[in-house]
Amino acid sequence: MFDAKAVKDECVRWIRDFFEENGRGCNAIVGISGGKDSSVCAALCVEALGKDRVVGVLMPCGEQSDIDMAYLLVNHLGIKHFEINIKNAVQGVLEELDVLPEVSVQTRTNLPARIRMSVLYAVGQSMNGRVANTCNLSEDWVGYATRYGDAAGDFSPMCSFTVTEVKAIGRVLGLPEALIEKPPIDGLSGKTDEDNLGFTYAELDRYIRTGEIENKATKERIDRLHVLNEFKMHMMPGFRREAE
Repeated sequence: MFDAKAVKDECVRWIRDFFEENGRGCNAIVGISGGKDSSVCAALCVEALGKDRVVGVLMPCGEQSDIDMAYLLVNHLGIKHFEINIKNAVQGVLEELDVLPEVSVQTRTNLPARIRMSVLYAVGQSMNGRVANTCNLSEDWVGYATRYGDAAGDFSPMCSFTVTEVKAIGRVLGLPEALIEKPPIDGLSGKTDEDNLGFTYAELDRYIRTGEIENKATKERIDRLHVLNEFKMHMMPGFRREAE
């Protein structure tokens, strides 16, 4: 049985220890989308460090239809926040990429995430901060994160929690239910994460924790995605000379 209260308390202590060792007095910089992951991450940081040391960064790319959810979160927590629109930055890079024979759909999909991470590090460097990674285990398991985009960061409070567990922690933290249960949308096609993945997080979480799954095709898809994307969960490999 997952004890959300005990795990939440342990994670809060871990965040405090991280900042004590890697940034005493620094602020936590959290990209705020209005979804469960950024909401829970920000709330954990508030409990660990106090609201005065947590900075929320809202980064729409042009118009964002659900940005009100991001504002619901920062107002609920009472944290400092900034809205920085990345549309011009994304368009500027895409225009310069015209020198390529072709700009792939995947490039266009991942570019905003990578620019958002650059913005977070710019804010962090200007505000004495450490950037939070808001990914969870379920997303990481099947590679549903952009390398050097939302998969980057200085500390990762939720990397060992499934989506189901993140939601449970969110309820213990007293977050509004609308934030916890908001269906995650990719922000480009209008599809939910589960639409794009082809299975539900409930199926994935159960498989991760118990190894149990009924649908053979779903099992094969999860396993294939995990193998293809496992490299994202590890440090960049580096060449080391053998001793002469």
